[in-house]
Amino acid sequence: MKALLVIDMLKDFIDAGGALETGEAGREIVEFVKDKIGEFRQAGHPIIYICDNHEVDDKEFQMFPPHCIAGTEGSRIIDELDVQDDDKIITKRRYSSFYGTDLDLYLREKGVREIHLVGVCTNICLLYTAADGRNIDYDVTVYKDGVASFDKEAHEFALKEMATTLGCTVI
Repeated sequence: MKALLVIDMLKDFIDAGGALETGEAGREIVEFVKDKIGEFRQAGHPIIYICDNHEVDDKEFQMFPPHCIAGTEGSRIIDELDVQDDDKIITKRRYSSFYGTDLDLYLREKGVREIHLVGVCTNICLLYTAADGRNIDYDVTVYKDGVASFDKEAHEFALKEMATTLGCTVI
């Protein structure tokens, strides 16, 4: 069984003027992400929205501007994505979708051994989710057309790292 992880497709990252927007690169992947959600939904595979969600005094704000603060409009999934009742939503406070969340437990309960990743930011949350997933023996697929970052050079490095070092399938 496989599942689609839709990582940080949130207003603060995607919408113009968002607190930590990925710019045009982030907006360009929205249609691909929508299509991939539809494909997985039609096949009956789980769709899991992973959502950055911080407290106002989060230590991460020493490195990045405040973003995705719990309860704010910026922490919401973008309007273009059709979240349905049977989709799973998991909030996280760190880069990896696994760290401090019930993602691994949820996937194992569903019999998932293969995770497919789309979203932002390639060199941060996607990379660390892929690494943690591989470290606990998930097969990981990353869709190049479905990931983006505000740093193009770091984006390219992360895709290469996921493919060569982590052994992810990058297509």
